[in-house]
Amino acid sequence: MNIQEIYKLAIKMGIENDLRGTKAVQKILKRAKEKYDVMSSEKKKEFDTERLTNPFADTRILYGDPKKEIKKVLVGVDIGPGEVLIAEKLGVDLIISHHPSGKALADLHDVMNLQAQVLADYGVPINVAESLMKERISEVARGVSAVNHQRSVDAVKLLKIPFMCIHTPADNCAATFLAKRLKREKPETLGELIKMLKDIEEYKIASQNNAGPKIWVGSDDTSAGKIVLTEITGGTEGAKGIYEKMSQAGIGTVVGMHMDEERKKNAQEAHINVVIAGHISSDSLGVNQILDELEKKRIEVITCSGLTRVSRVKTSTRRRRLDPYIHFTGLAEADKLKPKTKVKPKTKIKPKAKVKSKKKSTKKKRK
Repeated sequence: MNIQEIYKLAIKMGIENDLRGTKAVQKILKRAKEKYDVMSSEKKKEFDTERLTNPFADTRILYGDPKKEIKKVLVGVDIGPGEVLIAEKLGVDLIISHHPSGKALADLHDVMNLQAQVLADYGVPINVAESLMKERISEVARGVSAVNHQRSVDAVKLLKIPFMCIHTPADNCAATFLAKRLKREKPETLGELIKMLKDIEEYKIASQNNAGPKIWVGSDDTSAGKIVLTEITGGTEGAKGIYEKMSQAGIGTVVGMHMDEERKKNAQEAHINVVIAGHISSDSLGVNQILDELEKKRIEVITCSGLTRVSRVKTSTRRRRLDPYIHFTGLAEADKLKPKTKVKPKTKIKPKAKVKSKKKSTKKKRK
């Protein structure tokens, strides 16, 4: 695969796993095209035309030739100059960051509109959700404006290593994965919800590192009620005043990646249970689903910066159990690391000599 194909794959998976639904996302792209068509020539010069085909502003190719073929990638939750130096040492063809950098970070607030539509789907009136999210989106835009967006991008340019980031598409994959698990398991209490999460490999590993899923508001025996995933995807944390409206819509429990103290207090006052699945573990869950597709294409995947690699590529159970190279490195590297056994040359088998059979005499012996 080349860089452009990996980029398009990420967008495709992001749209397919978007909690708003594919049709809603296509409408967003259609509106972007309509706005672009009536823009002045001056405004078109500043317009990011990727918006016409990619609804996720926090996912972009940040540096490199899109046509470059990729055999080895370094993937991390955050990529800074330190990880770029590691990438050079390892000789990778492409660096993939989960969290956005460059222009993708500068436009992070744009993807937060997703949250309003998801809240509406869960029962919060869309006008209320949009009104509350409007101020939060503006707050995030002001916050990222002070950040040094280009730091990592400048580092990869100096070392000439292609670089891209995949944020909301991966978070969408995590959200859909959890939504399917919730539908299947139907946890009735927060304790059952925590158990369900810990059965997922990424959260199980996080628990071993003291960073597993936790109940922030409620207890093990608390009834979960209607469980929503509004804070698993959509850029970052939502609006502060949203929890009262969620309670009025009949929502009982929010599952999120992370939450600050003020929002936790607001949720508690609104009688909303809060379960924090974990930030880096949830990021890993989403990114891993995209990496599985790269693994199927025999691309070698190396992880860093907190990303926990869990492969769900279907292979023979027996082969996985007996082949440690696959378990630790994935399919792409397995064949390379296996010790090469010398094949003995086939020995020619000499044909057996024909044994002459004694013919029985038909003449009768004379007496």
